[in-house]
This record gives sequence, structure tokens and C-alpha cells, in this order.
Amino acid sequence: MGSGILSELKIKDLSEEDRPRERLCSLGAQALSNAELLAVLIGSGTKEHSALRIAEEMTQGEGLYRQVARWHQVQEFSHIKGLGNARAARILAAMELGKRIACASAIESGHIASPADGAQYLMGRLRNETHEKFLVLLLNTKNRIIKMEQIAEGSLTTAVVHPREVFAPAVVSHAACILVAHNHPSGDPYPSPEDRDLTRALEDAGSILGIPLLDHLVIGDGSYYSFKEHGDL
Repeated sequence: MGSGILSELKIKDLSEEDRPRERLCSLGAQALSNAELLAVLIGSGTKEHSALRIAEEMTQGEGLYRQVARWHQVQEFSHIKGLGNARAARILAAMELGKRIACASAIESGHIASPADGAQYLMGRLRNETHEKFLVLLLNTKNRIIKMEQIAEGSLTTAVVHPREVFAPAVVSHAACILVAHNHPSGDPYPSPEDRDLTRALEDAGSILGIPLLDHLVIGDGSYYSFKEHGDL
């Protein structure tokens, strides 16, 4: 619907399902609430629940950040009445695009020039995870990202990692150096004694292999800890 036609209508005259979409066309996406944006993705509801109502239930409190952003499979949406696989797939696709856009600027800048660049690249992907995930960024001689690999996924508090698993893809991909990172689901990025022990082991292994450890980042909820910035590397 074009803006000319929309100007002749009043929002209250539109169905509840159409309001978010029409508001987006009229006012722009930035004017919509989280629930309204999600309702646009859902598209249509059921006889019992409108798209907006479904979206409001999914985003109650911090539901969008503490729940929806942490889901990776369509099956994780199965308990939401009226959603269905097709709508869940649209939401997952939008979430993944958002994560990739959040990561994009570090790559567009050409290389990981600082711990902040690494944290910016990884924050959107790791900050909302419910379990610890350990990732490695493989870098070339100019600190450009060759690829990213997940090495381990663990429990709420730990992911078991061995140096050989971290450096195996680095050797195969002929990486010049690596940057590793993991998340703390608690949101507090301060490293544990085990994090410090692992960092020392990786630093030693990198020295032997000639593939230095550039940094170890611990990702929290909107914040990070860099071993390099704190003089631990």
C-alpha cells in the first residue's frame, strides 16, 4: 500500500494484523516496537490469535532478547500457538541476518585491528547464547578473517576445549594467527581461573606451532573481556 492511500486511512480503521505493516510503511521500521516488528515477520495470525498478539506474547519482558534471539531451530518455536514452521523460519532468517549485519563492519574494515573489532564481530552472535560456545577466528598475515569455526559447545557454565582442537583448523587453513572467544551466559565477561589456564595453554601451543594467539575474548551481555587489553597476553 502506497503512502498516498495510507494517508487517507486511519490506523484504527485497519485490522490489528495490518497495523504494524502499515505503520512501518508510513513511519519507518524504527518507529515500531519489538512486538510490531515481529508481527510484520509473522505476517498473519489465526482465528484465535492475531499476528500482533502472538508477537506480544513472544516479546513480553525481555523475551525477544532472552528467548527468541537464542533459538536456532524451527522446533524451538513449536510451543508457540499459531506460529507454525513457515513463520518460525522467517523469524530465524531475520535473526540470522541481523547477527550477520552486526558482524559485518569488522570484516568490511578489512581486518581485526583491535580487541574491540573482534568483540564487535562476535557480540551479536554470542551475547544471547544460553550455553557456552567456543569459537576461533582464523586470520591471515594482515589479520583478515579467513573463516570462523565453532570448536565446542558446553553447559551453562563451561565448554571443554583442548588446544589441539583449536589449532587443527588453523593448520589446515594455513592461518597466520588466531583469535579465540567464548561467551558467558551469565552476562558477566570476567574470566574464570579455567579461562586463564586455557589461555596460557593456547598461548604456549601457538608459540610452538608458529601460529600465535592474538587474543582471547570473553563475551558477556553487551560487554567483553580481552586478555590482550588487560596485559594477560
